[in-house]
Formats: sequence, C-alpha cells, structure tokens
Amino acid sequence: MANLLQDKVAIVTGSGRGIGRGIAMLMAAEGAKVVVVDLGVNVDGTGMDQSFAQQVVNEIAEAGGAAVACVESVATMSGGETIVQTAVDNYGKLDIVVTCAGILRDRMVFNMTEEEWDDVIAVHMKGTFSVVKNACILYRQQRSGRVITFSSTSGLYGNSGQANYGAAKDGIAGFTRVVARDMGRYGVTANAISPAAATRMTGSVPDEARALRAARGIGGASATAPRLRGEGDDVAPFVTWLASDESAHVNGRVFHVTEGLVSMMNEPEPVKTISKDGKWTVDELARVFPSTLGMELFNPAPSQVREE
Repeated sequence: MANLLQDKVAIVTGSGRGIGRGIAMLMAAEGAKVVVVDLGVNVDGTGMDQSFAQQVVNEIAEAGGAAVACVESVATMSGGETIVQTAVDNYGKLDIVVTCAGILRDRMVFNMTEEEWDDVIAVHMKGTFSVVKNACILYRQQRSGRVITFSSTSGLYGNSGQANYGAAKDGIAGFTRVVARDMGRYGVTANAISPAAATRMTGSVPDEARALRAARGIGGASATAPRLRGEGDDVAPFVTWLASDESAHVNGRVFHVTEGLVSMMNEPEPVKTISKDGKWTVDELARVFPSTLGMELFNPAPSQVREE
C-alpha cells in the first residue's frame, strides 16, 4: 500500500540514528512530512552534534521526501512545545508523534547517583510527556492524531542495572494507556512499542551486565522475555502502519517488535487470588500463602547468600 502516510505530518524524536532514523526514513517514503528531532548526543546523553538530524533530513530530501531538522531538547516543557511548533510552522499541522529519544546511565541501584536517575527519567519519561502533551492540545482541537511511544523489556520485565531506565520505560507504558483513555474520545490513538534490535544503546551494555542478566533469565531469551534480534530498521514498518489511518481501531496497547516478530503484550491482570470474609490476619496469610499464591513462584534473582 503505497503512500500510506500521504499528506501526514510526523514528529520523530531521537531520529538522527538507530530505530528513530529508520522510522523517519520510512514515514517520509510513505508520504509523510517529517520533523527529525535529535540533539546528536552520546548514548549517555553527553556531547552534542546537530549534524545527525540534518543528515537524515538531507537523505529524505535526496529520496524525494520532505523533512526539517529540530535540535531542541525533549527534556524540558519548552523544548517539547518548540518541537510541536516546528511541525506547525513548517507544515501547518501535526498528525503523528513518535517518541524514540533516549539515553542510558546503567548502574546497580545501590551505586546509582541522583544525577544518573534524574537524567534518564528526564529524557525518557518527561521527554515523552513534553512532546505528547503539547501534541495533544492540537489533537484535541482537530479531533485526530497518533501517539506512538517507546517502552522496553527493561521496564516490562526488568533488567539488572537499569533501575532508572526500567522505571521510565514501564512508566511510559502506563502513561500511554492513560493517554489512550484521555484522548480516544477525540479520535486520537496512543500505543507503545517495546523494540528489540541491535543499536548503539544495546551495544553499550557492558559484557558483565549481559552475563548477569543472562544468568538470571533477564533481558535475553527466556520462557517469558523475548530475545533480542534484528536491526533498528526492522521496527519501522509496524510503527509506520500504526501511525496510519488503517490503525484507527488500535488504542492503548503495548507491542513488542523485533525483526519479523510483532507481539501484542498482555494487559495487567490477576493471575491467582485468595479471599475470605473480612481482612486477613498475619497468621492466616503465613499459613495459606505458601500453598496458594506462593506455589511455583518465579524468582528473577535468587539469593546468592549461602546458609550456614
């Protein structure tokens, strides 16, 4: 289906490289006018190189598409407002927001600094809110729009050494479900993507952390968590479809996307329940829990302390 996004205007944050770049390129190829948002920072958020955003814009233009670069920070409300305004100033409207921008500051929770926590939360969590909130002001007025945020298995399942990143990513999934409810009545949909692909960010994870996660069945192939496979560009087709008019019936969902695999993640629901008339006593719970809720519980990180 050619020109799926013809006459649409899209913002893609973090689109100077990696998954975001692939999304911006494909959306432009499908007819969208794209605001390429990227500060060109390192994986940890340091440094700045504005050429990355412009390079993607140039590539889109060379392929016959339309795009403009924006190097505002998503981590401030004024930055989010300016990003949205860039779309309006250049193309007169806004139809799609995709929030890929992110950084990593991995550290075990007992070593994590306040700055490492705040910086990651600011880019991922606040950076999603700053753009989506300002976009939704327009969406509410025009009675249409698409919001596509980026979660992660780090938040949905949990990865060692990523308390800041995991908290932000699981928070984004919850945020997206709420936006779906807030904005659905106005013809707007909001969905989240949990991607898995080889990118700069995944490549920056230390071997020691990879080994620890693998040993605990976290962040790799396991009975529950999907494995990492594919390249950044593999995520773009599903995101592009989700941004189109064809997906108007899809709202408030989280999808895991990697290579040729697209999985709709389950919604939180009770797995087991115990109940009684009145409240439980501690003694009753101590007696009942092990043979009911406590049976066959999976511990993602069993204790390494040896009993004497």
